[in-house]
Amino acid sequence: MRKKHPILMLAMVLCLCIGLSATAFAGILVREGSRGPAVRQVQTLLEQQGYAVGGADGICGKATVKAIKAFQKDHGLTVDGICGDGTYRVLSGGQEYQPPAAKHHGHVMYFSATAYSAEDPGLSKHTATGELVRRGVAAVDPSVIPLGTHLFVPGYGEAVAADIGYGIRGNSIDLAFDTHAEAIAFGRQDVEVYIVE
Repeated sequence: MRKKHPILMLAMVLCLCIGLSATAFAGILVREGSRGPAVRQVQTLLEQQGYAVGGADGICGKATVKAIKAFQKDHGLTVDGICGDGTYRVLSGGQEYQPPAAKHHGHVMYFSATAYSAEDPGLSKHTATGELVRRGVAAVDPSVIPLGTHLFVPGYGEAVAADIGYGIRGNSIDLAFDTHAEAIAFGRQDVEVYIVE
């Protein structure tokens, strides 16, 4: 029988939690599939420095990833096609990323978002808090975003953290839509989530 090593297990869990927290609370994280103002800012800076991204549309697709990789290679950075804090600092001439001051003030977090609707097979028409599943409802990990928190997601709009789900852990979020077709069209994306204060 193998001996259990509680200290080793605790250390592994702690490292995993720190890793998830660092990803969720990074200053900037732009990678393929990301959308929003941070992507638009990175695309604008890349274009200004001569790296073609096909326009600053706020959607990180293959052209943006290719431009990020070229920039990273030209500047001696790790070439991974992801614009995190380190790449952004070089790209911006030493500046830290500041989310745009919009009508939705608050701090920004980065999540992997999946769409869902009350029409999806096997799902309830009501959230964990008793509300109807509809656009403007988000399912969250309550240890990351408390239920009842008001959110703003660029490209989606305002939402309230009013649901939980078995697969929602760490920096994952589900965004509700009114129809199954809308949920399918949104699919899965990396998004910026503003915690509205």
